[in-house]
Amino acid sequence: MRLIVVESPTKSRTISKFLGPNYKVYSSYGHVRDLPKGELGVDIENDFKPKYIIPSKARKNVNVLKKEVEKANLAILATDQDREGEAIAWHLTQILNLDGQKPYQRIVFHEITKSAIEEALKNPRKIDINLVDAQQARRILDRIVGYKLSPFLWKKVARGLSAGRVQSVAVRLVVEREREIKNFVPQEYWKIAALLRKSEKEFEALLNKRDGKTIPKLGIKTKEETDEIVKDLKGAEYKVINVEKKEVKRNPLPPFATSTLQQESWKRFHWPARFTMQIAQQLYESGFITYHRTDSLNLSDQSLFSAKKFITANFGKEYWAGFLRKYKAKGRVQEAHEAIRPTYPARAPESVKLDSNPPTAQQGKNMDSNQLKLYDLIWRRFIACQMSQAIFDSTTVDIEAKNYIFRATGQVLKFDGFLKVYPTKIDEAKASSPPFAKARVFEETELPPLEMNEILELIKLKPSQHFTQPPARYTEATLIKTLEENGIGRPSTYAPTLSTIQERNYIEKNEEKRFQPTEIGTVVNGLLVNHFPKIVNIKWTAEMEEDLDKIAEGKRKWVEVLEEFYEPFEENLKQKYQEVSKKEITEKPTEKICPKCGAPLLIRLGKFGKFYACSKFPKCKHTEPLEENILGIKCPKCKKGEIVEKRTRKRKIFYACNQFPKCDFALWDKPTGKKCPKCGALLIETKRKQIKCSNKECDYIEK
Repeated sequence: MRLIVVESPTKSRTISKFLGPNYKVYSSYGHVRDLPKGELGVDIENDFKPKYIIPSKARKNVNVLKKEVEKANLAILATDQDREGEAIAWHLTQILNLDGQKPYQRIVFHEITKSAIEEALKNPRKIDINLVDAQQARRILDRIVGYKLSPFLWKKVARGLSAGRVQSVAVRLVVEREREIKNFVPQEYWKIAALLRKSEKEFEALLNKRDGKTIPKLGIKTKEETDEIVKDLKGAEYKVINVEKKEVKRNPLPPFATSTLQQESWKRFHWPARFTMQIAQQLYESGFITYHRTDSLNLSDQSLFSAKKFITANFGKEYWAGFLRKYKAKGRVQEAHEAIRPTYPARAPESVKLDSNPPTAQQGKNMDSNQLKLYDLIWRRFIACQMSQAIFDSTTVDIEAKNYIFRATGQVLKFDGFLKVYPTKIDEAKASSPPFAKARVFEETELPPLEMNEILELIKLKPSQHFTQPPARYTEATLIKTLEENGIGRPSTYAPTLSTIQERNYIEKNEEKRFQPTEIGTVVNGLLVNHFPKIVNIKWTAEMEEDLDKIAEGKRKWVEVLEEFYEPFEENLKQKYQEVSKKEITEKPTEKICPKCGAPLLIRLGKFGKFYACSKFPKCKHTEPLEENILGIKCPKCKKGEIVEKRTRKRKIFYACNQFPKCDFALWDKPTGKKCPKCGALLIETKRKQIKCSNKECDYIEK
């Protein structure tokens, strides 16, 4: 009997379907060994030797695996193909005595299909210790940064804070973007459009040149200058002086890698990166898609021929590109991997049934609604990448009026090509449920047929005022894109990084689902930037990723990389414990007096923001919220307190009486201060901007 060990039970069940009675497939349920919680777990003096333990939740399963290994003739480790999967396989060899005691094989595959598993079993190998060392170096490096810097933040800012190597850089990006927005000074500029007519067809042309020189975007700065141009154009004749027609071809986008899948899922479904990866994991383990943690754009020849066959059979020969499109990712990528694609390209989303308890891809064609949404997106992107270009007829027309030239542009779709499957612009209604692209959505502007020297009728001039806009706050998609562009993190780290910095209350999403730094996030970032600039340096973080890649390739030794980092880091940390004063960072004196003991009140900074606290703490533990959190509304229950804005531990806002625990009045929706005309209870504003009564027994809603 042969024992195959994978990470998850779903993956175990899927693989079991392909194998005969001579194989047993068991799950390790993820990591079987890790560094201990509550201590550093790294012997710095002894070449950073890690102290690995078996977590209590894994012990029962490890004992089961040990018994099964004893019964087996051969152990086959089939964990994921990335560094994390290689490390899990190595840890299994250690705890199951496979290293020299029991024969074992290591197999890898990009997709969970019968052919892929059979091919992997024919080509076993041993553990790639370079990949293990790279994962181990990352784990130890992050442990050192977290366990050394976090106590510093507890002592100098507030207890419960923590720092991380990649996470701190992500927070810095958000903080610096917020600073750019606050410091941004808008500039006024004007545009002038001419609404013109030919044969009952109206179209707009924008002012483009004056005296033969192109007018830049900010070229017309004031209303006075605009009025002068409009006055100058009075009575002008609008004559066509140039008509340029050309064919514009648009290429399809490459297949998905991890980061682009996370970005596109956010744009189309507003899914957080972590949720996208959860659904992708389910699709992979059920055999619907290839491995979902990848930065490669490689595609197997078999998948390319399958795509060609599907395209020509379902859309016609003219929709296939005419050659096998191959893509190459930029930067340092693991090209041995594949892009994310469907395992069976012929399985179109329309053929998959919805099921609340879907089986594997090989058992049936069922998925739940979220799995189908993501599969639909992945399938369309892959099929489209092998389709022909979209072709547009583009027209540019220059129109002369005195010494001014207006320009009109038009674009009409001539051949849809890949847009038949994967439109580049999606309206929200079609994006809400798959298949989202049954109708093609693209931007078309059609001009009337125009000829040289033709005179056009001016309907009116349309001047419009504009202001330059600050850079937009990051969304999940744009922050992941920026991290990737700067070489920060790996495909597997984007989702946990974004989740961690939100859980730690360093950044939060506003009503528009965009990231803003919290007060504590801004303070911690400032402290790290001023005193530990290397840790939050974007260039250094990217260089460290390159060093980890070199370890994985066998070009560098992991202990050497950690030594280069640790010695200057530890020396700087000791110095900063002496230099940095907590009072300067977290305390600000006020003229307010403590109502309990009469001592001055301070504005203190805690994990969840600023608050008033007695200067005699811990003798006096009086605290109260800052004035800006007080709504100026009397509590309707106790009649003494005032309603203040508060937050739960998970940062959810609610409104409560400031006399708690004496008064337990609380609301989830914001009170308006007005009373219900029907029952006299407080009126509240819901998240949908609806004004209604806070009394659940009253049905009053303001129209």
